[in-house]
Amino acid sequence: MVDASQIQEHAEVIGADGVHVGTVDGVEGDRIKLTKKDSGAQVQGAEGGHEGHHHFISLGLVADVENGVVRLSANADVAVTFEEE
Repeated sequence: MVDASQIQEHAEVIGADGVHVGTVDGVEGDRIKLTKKDSGAQVQGAEGGHEGHHHFISLGLVADVENGVVRLSANADVAVTFEEE
């Protein structure tokens, strides 16, 4: 697992396919909290989209953090199915 201290607020979160998943609001325990602004964003092919509240992604899905970008090990459309509220 990636060191959570490497994940900075306002970092972009992208899937393994390079598609934008969200923006980091912070890290809480073993999860990345996404900003509300991105929590309703629809990823092509993903189901749902719950606007108006934060979504979380497990740190276990983080493959790498480089140049202020959090890259996930799953494609964006798959990663959003793992989001927790």
